Amino acid sequence: MKQEWIDLAKYRLEKTKNTLLDAKQFIGKASLESVVNRIYYSAFYAVNALLIAKGLSSSKHSGVRSLFNKEVVKNGLIEKQYGKFYSDMYNKRQKGDYQDFVSFEEEEVKEWLGTAEEFINRLEKLT
Repeated sequence: MKQEWIDLAKYRLEKTKNTLLDAKQFIGKASLESVVNRIYYSAFYAVNALLIAKGLSSSKHSGVRSLFNKEVVKNGLIEKQYGKFYSDMYNKRQKGDYQDFVSFEEEEVKEWLGTAEEFINRLEKLT
C-alpha cells in the first residue's frame, strides 16, 4: 500500500478520536442533535480509515456504508450489530441535521456514545 494511503488512514483514525472526544464533551453542553452528529462522524471517520487501509474508498456517505457492509460486515470481520449501529447512526444524524421537530433523549444518546466507542475500538484493531 502506498505511504499516502497509510498516512490518510492514520489521519482518519486521529480524526475519529478527536470527534468522539467532542461528542463526549458536548453532552450537557450542546444540543443532543450536535452530539448525535459527532457520534456519527466519529464512526464515519473510523469506517473510512478501515476502508482506506483495505485500499477502498468512496466520496459519498452511501458509498462508504455500502462498502463497509459488503467488505467488512458481510465478510464477518465485525459483528452485524455494529453494521446496524453504523446505519442507524447515519439515519439518526440525517434526521437530527435535516428534519424539523426531531428530538433525542439524553440517556439513549449516552448509550449510542458508549456503543460508538466500542465500534471505533473494534475498527481500529482491524485497521
